Amino acid sequence: MSEPQTYASHRRVDPWYHYFVMPFGFLLVCVAAVALFRKPSLHQAFALLGSFAFLMLIFKVRLYALKLQNRLIRLEEAQRMATLLPEDLKARSSELTIPQVVALRFASDAELTIRVREALDEKLSSEAIKKRVQTWRPDTYRI
Repeated sequence: MSEPQTYASHRRVDPWYHYFVMPFGFLLVCVAAVALFRKPSLHQAFALLGSFAFLMLIFKVRLYALKLQNRLIRLEEAQRMATLLPEDLKARSSELTIPQVVALRFASDAELTIRVREALDEKLSSEAIKKRVQTWRPDTYRI
């Protein structure tokens, strides 16, 4: 079994995406740019445009997946907060930003109230929230 997830180990790397697809997209743009510079033609210009479009597609697909995941996390955490937070914090929970809510998912049920109060009162960033979590609630499904 793998080690428990912590702040230091919660970031995920997808080797196929981070070490193959992204570098390949950058490489295509570079090769097409060099080819256009060396031998300008309409064909080379379209090759550069196509490779740039492919690179943008790579980023957009990743961003769409992360945005959808953030929406699901927001929904899950809203239900969790409705169950666990005292009334004063339930009323203020809509003030939390999406990055704050995404970070709060790592706080255990026992410390959620404390972390929400800190996030709201101190306007903490998502990184600051995650660094304050004492009992880490792992999220092993994050893309």
